[in-house]
Amino acid sequence: MDVFEAIARRRDVRREFTGDVVPDDVLWRVLEAAHRAPSVGNTQPWDFVVVRERATLRRFAEHVAARRADFAASLPPERAATFDPIRIEGIETSGTGVVVTYDDARGGEHVLGRATVRETGLLSVALAIENLWLAATAEGIGVGWVSFYDEPFLADLIGVGGSSRPVAWLCVGPVERLQDVPDLERFGWRPRRPLTDAVHWERW
Repeated sequence: MDVFEAIARRRDVRREFTGDVVPDDVLWRVLEAAHRAPSVGNTQPWDFVVVRERATLRRFAEHVAARRADFAASLPPERAATFDPIRIEGIETSGTGVVVTYDDARGGEHVLGRATVRETGLLSVALAIENLWLAATAEGIGVGWVSFYDEPFLADLIGVGGSSRPVAWLCVGPVERLQDVPDLERFGWRPRRPLTDAVHWERW
């Protein structure tokens, strides 16, 4: 599949994991694609922690379920009803978690390209995540980004310390299929903005 098809087919996977573990050679190709992402000052400020221990997956899934319940309880009734079918079970059924971390200190204090926009380091990690996601899509592998967690909990769970911090837990695994319509649109959480609303010429 070409890059445009991969972009169009990419989905944030929740329910569709088969329960099989992604083969190591496929996982390595996907991680290699992530590692080829551009980065500010060529710092490559990311690391990838692959998690497959069932006990660790279960512990993180339980933590995430509690944080999801907290969010659901904070919603007004009509939004809670819309949110209810949007699930996050993929942590255990994917069989593989890839925690992407960011090291703000990598490259030292004088990072070429980061002097005036500090966030470029974190944005570099986002590019690595997108590379991973598109490569996985091209391989027929699903990816789900989990964000219902407390950062200190996850850092402790996988032993991240020093100047690094976890910025994403990605569920990675074979899928039965990828949905034609993304879940947040399919379940009515929020529609996609048309491109005509997002493009401005010369000035805002």
